[in-house]
This record gives sequence, C-alpha cells and structure tokens, in this order.
Amino acid sequence: MPTRASVRRFHGGLSAAALAAAAVGALLQPAHAAGGSPGHDEQHLRRQLERLVAQDDGPPGVIAVLTRDGRPQVYTAGVGDIATGRPPKPDDHMRIASIAKAFSGAVALRLVDQGLLSLDATIGEVLPAQPAAWHAVTLRQLLQHTSGLPDYSADPAFLRILQADPRHVFDPRTLLDFVAGEPLLFRPGVLYEYSNSDNIAVALMAEAVTGRPYEELLKELVYRPLGLRRTSLPLGYRLPSPFLHGYDVTPPAEPEDISEAVGTSGVWASGGIVSTPRELGAFIRGYGGPALLSEKTRKEQLAFRPGDSSEPAGPGTNAAGLAIFQYTTRCGVLYGHTGNFPGYTQLAATTPDGRRSLTFSINTQTSKGMKPALLARLRTVQEDFACALLKDR
Repeated sequence: MPTRASVRRFHGGLSAAALAAAAVGALLQPAHAAGGSPGHDEQHLRRQLERLVAQDDGPPGVIAVLTRDGRPQVYTAGVGDIATGRPPKPDDHMRIASIAKAFSGAVALRLVDQGLLSLDATIGEVLPAQPAAWHAVTLRQLLQHTSGLPDYSADPAFLRILQADPRHVFDPRTLLDFVAGEPLLFRPGVLYEYSNSDNIAVALMAEAVTGRPYEELLKELVYRPLGLRRTSLPLGYRLPSPFLHGYDVTPPAEPEDISEAVGTSGVWASGGIVSTPRELGAFIRGYGGPALLSEKTRKEQLAFRPGDSSEPAGPGTNAAGLAIFQYTTRCGVLYGHTGNFPGYTQLAATTPDGRRSLTFSINTQTSKGMKPALLARLRTVQEDFACALLKDR
C-alpha cells in the first residue's frame, strides 16, 4: 500500500498525494508495433518510446495508438504493470485526467445543438444560487477558460482534506463551495486561465437545464453515439480491470504504484473519467471531427485563442477553443486535449476531418511544474507521432 507523504497541486488535474516509493523497479520490454514488418519510420517511433521509458524519471510504460480510417496501429514500450511485466494494451482502463474536460464540452455543446443551452447563457441565468460575483460568466467563457473563476483545487481547505485522506469522497456538486467567497480573478473574457472550476460549472449548467445527472448525460450524449462501452465517471478510487497501472517515479526511489491511491470525486467533470486508449481515440475523432456537433456549433467550438495551451501543453504550438485545443505541429494541425493525474499523463488528438487519431498515454505524471524536462521530451516524441499520423494526407 502507498504511504502519504505530502500533497502536490497540479494545474489541470487534482491535487495529488506525493507518495513514498515501495515497488520493484521498472522492467523494460522492447517497443513494438502491431501489424506487418517495420519500416524506417516505425523503427524511429519505437526507438523514441524506448528512450522515453529508459529515462531515469520516465514512465515505466507508454502506449501510443495511431488510427487511420478505423485501422489502429499500436506502439508500446515498457510495462503497464511492474509487478507482472504485462505491457500496456489498447483496452486497458486508465485515468484520462483533464481530457475529461473535453467530455464536458461535448455534453454542453450537444445541449447547445438541442437548444437547451446557449453559449451566451450565464451562470446567473442557469445557476442563480452561485455567487453573485460570478453571475456574468458565460458558458462560452467557461469552456474556453476565460471565465476568471478561482480554481477550487488550489483552495487550502480542499488541499487539507486531500492531505488527510487522498481517497476522500467529495460531493462533486459542491466543489465550487470551496471558493464561493472569492471574487473573479479577472473580468470574464479578457484573459485565459486554465481552471478546474470551469468544467465543474459546465456540468452543473448541463444538469440544471436538463434536470438529469451529469453521468446520465454523458451516457446519452457522448458514450452511446460514439459506441463507448468501457468509459465511465466513477467517484471512488477503484479502476476496472484490466487497467494501466500508474506510478509515482521519483528517483532514486523505486517507482510506486499509485493507480488507486487518489479518489476522483474531487475532480469529477474536470478530470475523473476512466477510459481506454481505443475508446479515447473514438471519442476524440467524434468530438474533434465533424460527427458529433452541428456545423454551426462546431464553428464556435473551433474559434481558437492563439498561444493558450492545455495542461500539460500538447505538441507543437497550442491554441484554445471550446474544451478543445489546436496543436499546430511541423507536419500539420490536430485538434485534441491533454491531461495529467497522479500516475498518468495523456494526449488525445485527431485530424480535423475526424478520420485519424492519436492517443498517447504514459503511466507517470508530468506537467510544466513537475518534471519539466520529461515533459519537453514527451512533447517532442508526441510531435513525431503526430507527423506519422499526418503522413501521406
């Protein structure tokens, strides 16, 4: 069992337990790609994954899935479970971290298409019980992180609860109460500030206009239309089997399995979803492509703010849309989202036509404030995979 040493806040996920090491060392396995004999590009991609896993503070394992017109190609290196040596697999469950924000965006924008919500609807109109100082904030601003809402996950009282019990079960519908007495950080719409509070408010607005739980809306508006059967939003700390194990990697200590060390009720619509590499690809092709939304709503979704990034930043140059980001790489443009959570760092991206996707999952956490050198290396490797996805278009 892990031991709780301290609590670290990461910007774009939940405040996480920093766990002392107690597990056996990482076992490396050669990277491989599913399908025929490898070409030069495949050999390069495999070597990139092997180098990532071989770093002292790198992940025990990595899995990247390139999907072109429904045909997946799976690349892995290292292990998805140190104890057994089992490699990562495309149907392993895993915490997708802040990519859950894209799911809340999908729910909200589908409700916009149905006429139940408007991008110009305000907190005051839909959630009048929220603080009066927040009432002018619109759904559009929440989805694009220009709301100015203070981030509840940085609140000292929230962090104290997590420090005492990382598996504490919060009532997710009261998470904003931690910052209800605080003013907006800036006038809505004038600045960009990535905040976990934004997508909690989005989910609450969706519930308010439908009278239905957010979890039901996810099933009806996202999971079923996209054929997602292994994707869920739990409130506890357990992961369905089989799962990609997540690790705290803090050399010189041995990696420690923290897959189930932290509950997800404290991130809910901002970071609590569990999915698989295969289903995450299906989701981002639907949400980032033209399949899920009307042309009118999609135009609003893809109105990007240059220079504003997801957390952690994705490959290339980032720009922020409505619960989706544009990644302009040296080989072309992708739409997607990233995320990080104790034990996991995630990327899901698609071509604008929704016909190709990349999911890239490592089983340790990195962000701009945590292992920045690892993040820089990760983004370089992700861009190489993005180029492989975009090749021959």
